[in-house]
Amino acid sequence: MTTITQQQASWFADTFRTLVANVEQAVLGKTHTVRLAFTCLLSEGHLLIEDNPGTGKTVLAKAVANTIRSTNSRIQFTPDLLPSDVTGVNIWDQDIRKFRFHPGPIFASVVLADEINRASPKTQSALLEVMEENQVTVDGEARPVPAPFMVIATQNPIEQAGTYRLPEAQLDRFLMKTHLGYPDHATAVTLLADASNRHRSTAVGPVIQPSTVAELVRIASTVHVDPAVLAYVSRIAEETRPGRADGVRLGLSMRGALNYVRAAKAWAASEGRTWVSPGDIKTLAEPLLVHRILLEPEAEFAGATVHGVISRVLASIEPPTDRVA
Repeated sequence: MTTITQQQASWFADTFRTLVANVEQAVLGKTHTVRLAFTCLLSEGHLLIEDNPGTGKTVLAKAVANTIRSTNSRIQFTPDLLPSDVTGVNIWDQDIRKFRFHPGPIFASVVLADEINRASPKTQSALLEVMEENQVTVDGEARPVPAPFMVIATQNPIEQAGTYRLPEAQLDRFLMKTHLGYPDHATAVTLLADASNRHRSTAVGPVIQPSTVAELVRIASTVHVDPAVLAYVSRIAEETRPGRADGVRLGLSMRGALNYVRAAKAWAASEGRTWVSPGDIKTLAEPLLVHRILLEPEAEFAGATVHGVISRVLASIEPPTDRVA
């Protein structure tokens, strides 16, 4: 594979900054989270946002979709939601005397799965295939979803009554987990001054075409990763697993480690570099690992946290200072 050139990296970084600035017209004061969202998109991954209601999760999803001139949909997950309500269903058409497929809301480029933990495990599982393979199988026929494709799922950390915890297999399919949080004082005042604007995301216009997204994805995949950095990621993965980290029941999987490298490539290109640095790995550690590490109940009861495990793992491993190749 041809390695990214400095000219391509500079173009990637300029385009990335344009995308982020465009979304920030609607999502104020959350530059880092917006950058993570686009890193997910350009790594062909999905984003899980755990946050309180009313923090701008829907606005973020719509603004991202509008920025890349793509379709978006919102699925409000509820206990009575059926898998076919997500994927679509074949319905008999009397006029043509055959079944006609009616696509569900999953057939959009940017899909907001709102309060995903409120749906039953059976309905949650309807997302597994499409998040991994970018296709939906209905009645034995595989149907591809649009490209680019990204799921932005949300869950409420406060109200847990009537919710179903996401299984580890599904959590692992999310590239990153992050939060928006409440705005700072200055940003809140700015938002309040514009209180009459009920649809902030509609003011966000397209700045690139979906074909440009595909080119950005291709370029990100060609960023150089030195073997020393790959070894660093592998060491981090090993140290998060049971037997290496105290109180840990589940650590970073191989799929998670592969996604870690893909995300680091896109992050490095967004900063105009042709190579991944150990700093990129550290920067992305929290959103990449926080939903992939599962603690033993006894460790949680004793006050251990996933964030603490991540901090200890990063502190225990010396980042590489010299390139191997």
